[in-house]
Amino acid sequence: QVQLVESGGGLVQPGGSLRLSCVASGITFWGATMAWYRQAPGKEREFVARITTGGSIFFADSVKGRVAISRDNPKNTVYLQMNSLKPEDTAVYYCNVNKNGYNYWGQGTQVTVSS
Repeated sequence: QVQLVESGGGLVQPGGSLRLSCVASGITFWGATMAWYRQAPGKEREFVARITTGGSIFFADSVKGRVAISRDNPKNTVYLQMNSLKPEDTAVYYCNVNKNGYNYWGQGTQVTVSS
């Protein structure tokens, strides 16, 4: 059974930073491409960042230069470091993995950027 558990969200002022974590189980983590998505109120879920098994990284244009994604294979964990946060970054952030053609999601972690 695939499980993804996110943590690290919270309330942060504009310009601040947060590091999100996602612990995965039920998959061969080192062999999986891991991704982060987000969904703001009233909007569709959108791609944020992705890291492949070989360490290739892709970012949405909206977060380039402000976000880093990394993985710790022995810990089955993927991280999303977010800096210079803006109010428009406010959303629920979801961890994602695709296994055998099926997308799995965590429960999400809320990030709120507000003064």
